[in-house]
Amino acid sequence: MKPDFSKYSDGLVPAVVQDFKTQKVLMLGFMNEEAYRKTEETAKVTFYSRSKQRLWTKGEESGHFLNLKQIMLDCDQDTILIKAEPVGPTCHTGADTCWSEKNHSEDFLYYLQEIIDLRRISNDDKSYVKKLFEKGINKIAQKVGEEAVEIVIESKDDNKELFLNEAADLLFHFIILLRAKDCTLQDVVALLQQRHSVSK
Repeated sequence: MKPDFSKYSDGLVPAVVQDFKTQKVLMLGFMNEEAYRKTEETAKVTFYSRSKQRLWTKGEESGHFLNLKQIMLDCDQDTILIKAEPVGPTCHTGADTCWSEKNHSEDFLYYLQEIIDLRRISNDDKSYVKKLFEKGINKIAQKVGEEAVEIVIESKDDNKELFLNEAADLLFHFIILLRAKDCTLQDVVALLQQRHSVSK
């Protein structure tokens, strides 16, 4: 399906751009049919600039491109959702987003949590996550314990790369354990926020 550009008299359809990994809304632009087609062909998000009266590829001057990952349409086919990977800040002011919000890479953890949930219920028998869930809470807890011991061991050495790899393994399995206990990262963050407000 393609957008219905005929719904608007100027042939322009609003396009919301969202970070593919963090899900943060980055900016709003407008596309005509030509901009939409060029975005698909080049995998660089391209708009129709109402001020310049021409096609405008985001980052063509700054180098801060929006690399296309996915295009979605709303139920009326008159609004586009672009999921992209930003190269540098998105806003011309230098901010991460056009609403001056921080686009933390840490937000990827919430996206990872969603992927874990999807793998848990998938039909892919080769999925490591699915297999781990099927082995039950004891195996998951054991795995978290093993990763915790490994990161403690690596913390006593000076190999930063190995330490970070163990940290990533521990965090990944910790999220799996949270979901196995029907808890979320949001639950943990909420508790930390509560503790922070009390300690002020």
